[in-house]
Amino acid sequence: MKLILAIIQPTKLDAVLQALTRVGVTRLTISDAMGYARQRGQIETYRGAEYQSNLLRKVELEIAVNDDFVERTIDCLEQVARTGHEGSIGDGKILVLPMEEAIQVSDQQRGPGAI
Repeated sequence: MKLILAIIQPTKLDAVLQALTRVGVTRLTISDAMGYARQRGQIETYRGAEYQSNLLRKVELEIAVNDDFVERTIDCLEQVARTGHEGSIGDGKILVLPMEEAIQVSDQQRGPGAI
């Protein structure tokens, strides 16, 4: 079992959700996130005054998958979350973490069946 964390552009969320559904990934958690990396922020306007914002809005997907879904989930995220043919800075990151245990709260099922 693995936990896949994908940090993507908010504009790509709907396309990513549709693509994940097509490959059989239907359970995930979505959170708003703010990030700072190579984009170095942007200039914003608030009530007529400009200011520098170092944090940019992103969306974080937390996807717990069994081992046989890891590669298809990563491939799907890589293809759909990319902007343009070549991709660009700020498209996001995909992190894959080992997951020791999964427990379904409703019936206490454990392991891969709980995912």
